Amino acid sequence: MFIQTEATPNPATLKFLPGRVVMPSGTADFPSSESAARSPLAQALFAGGGVEGVFLGSDFVTVTKSADQDWHVVKPALLGAIMDHFTAGRPILAEGAAVATSAAGAGEDSDIVVQIKELLDTRVRPAVAQDGGDIVFHSFEEGVVYLHMQGSCSGCPSSTATLKSGIENMLRHYIPEVVEVRAVL
Repeated sequence: MFIQTEATPNPATLKFLPGRVVMPSGTADFPSSESAARSPLAQALFAGGGVEGVFLGSDFVTVTKSADQDWHVVKPALLGAIMDHFTAGRPILAEGAAVATSAAGAGEDSDIVVQIKELLDTRVRPAVAQDGGDIVFHSFEEGVVYLHMQGSCSGCPSSTATLKSGIENMLRHYIPEVVEVRAVL
């Protein structure tokens, strides 16, 4: 098994490409070792130490390292954990574990929210997935779109520029009711 790695715009994260499907649908975000209980793969990555977050995408794993760690020290252990996990045929998520999707909340969405989600799903999410992250719709209130940033997008130095220059401008162009975009922590 050959696992490729890619740098991301966030220097604290690295994208691992195992050459196979990681999440058949949706994504999974583990911002702490405590949250990784539902994923044997995430648990294995946290177990090696030096890891602050794990994000699972369709065909990639994004790992956020601790500030006091160097990639040349942490990376070999992470590659080994990912390789061991896949070669052993272990599940990515524990049976019955929930998968995140792009839609948030329950009930029927307004026409504006439907348009926002459609633009995010077709134009934004594929682009940020290339960088090892995801942006999930949280809510739309009084002209403000609230988005939750995951994976390499969470804590990325360029995420504010992405939100304001990219996503906000695009949404405002297509949906006049949108006046601002904000990140939700």
